[in-house]
Amino acid sequence: MSLIVKICGLSTPATLDAALAAGADMVGFVFFPASPRHVDLDTARVLGKQAKGRAVKVALSVDADDALLANSIDALQPQILQLHGGESVARIRDIKHKFGLPVMKAIAVGSKADLATLPGYAAICDRILFDAKPPKDATRPGGLGEPFDWRLLEGLDLALPFMVSGGLDAGNVAEALRVTGAGGVDISSGVESAPGIKDPEMIRDFIRAARATQELTAS
Repeated sequence: MSLIVKICGLSTPATLDAALAAGADMVGFVFFPASPRHVDLDTARVLGKQAKGRAVKVALSVDADDALLANSIDALQPQILQLHGGESVARIRDIKHKFGLPVMKAIAVGSKADLATLPGYAAICDRILFDAKPPKDATRPGGLGEPFDWRLLEGLDLALPFMVSGGLDAGNVAEALRVTGAGGVDISSGVESAPGIKDPEMIRDFIRAARATQELTAS
C-alpha cells in the first residue's frame, strides 16, 4: 500500500502549489480561528478550486458546530473531514450522517492510557490520526511541533488506516514510520519558517524524505 503524505495548514496559493507539485496525497485546511493556520471561507474557496483533482482535500475543525462544518464544506468541497477536538463517538456519528463525508479522527497521545478511546473511534471513523498530546496550557490541539513517543503504537492492531503527526520533519519521518508502521504521515509546523508560514523548500524536503522510506521498504 502506498504511503500517504499529508501537508496540513496550507493557506496560500503558492505553498499549496508547492505541496501539490511535490506530490502530496492529502492537503489540509484549518477552520479554527485560534490557529495561525486558519483560513477564511473565501480563501478556502480559492484554494479548494486550486487543489481540485490534484490531491485529497481535508477540512480540519475543532469541536465545530454544524453551521461551521456546513460553511467549510461548502467553501472547500473536501473529500474528508478531520476532527481534531474532543468530539465524541456519538457526535462523529451525527456528523457522518448529516454531511455524508468520511471522517478522520485525531487522537492526542501522551501515554498508553490515551489509546483507551481508540476502539470506539475505530468503530465509526474511516481513518485515525495519532498526534502529540498538547501541554495543559495550550490554546490549540495541534500544530505545536512536538513528537510523542512513537513506541506507544508499536504492534498496534488496527483494521482501518492510520497516520502519525506531531513534531515530524524530514530528519525523523523515516524513524516515525519504522517504529509505528503507519500508512501515512501528516505535517504542519514541521514545514514552516514561522507559525502558520509554510516554506516550499521544507515541504519538498519532507515529501522527498517520506517517499524515500517507502522506496527503501520496497527494495
